[in-house]
Amino acid sequence: MNTYKHEVKYYECDRMGVTHHSNYVRFMEEARVDWLDQLGFGFEKIEAENVFSPVISISCEYKHPTTFKDIIEIEVKISKMSEMKFEFDYTMRSNGKLVCLGHSAHCFIENGRPVAISKRLPDFYQSLKSYLSVE
Repeated sequence: MNTYKHEVKYYECDRMGVTHHSNYVRFMEEARVDWLDQLGFGFEKIEAENVFSPVISISCEYKHPTTFKDIIEIEVKISKMSEMKFEFDYTMRSNGKLVCLGHSAHCFIENGRPVAISKRLPDFYQSLKSYLSVE
């Protein structure tokens, strides 16, 4: 998969000129959406099947600040998955420096109830499984 790149916008910075911490959660979502698009199972395709994948937990560990116009390269990996949920790890770098480590967990629902994605969308499940990080 290609690494997602985000250029820090002026409005994403605080009064000190540093990228505001809340934006990294958005950057993770942008990278995750791009990753799923590259996989061939973008949100519009999954949601057209009436299956949704809400965030159930998220975390960020900030390592180095970024500023306006910095390019943040975000590597996305599936770190854990089951029939009912999956988890992503995000490694964010700018100019070769580690700037943030992130993690998000997601479940699958249909009509507001948990759904086993292996049974409901088996091709999607197998595609996700093929990218499960075994490091």
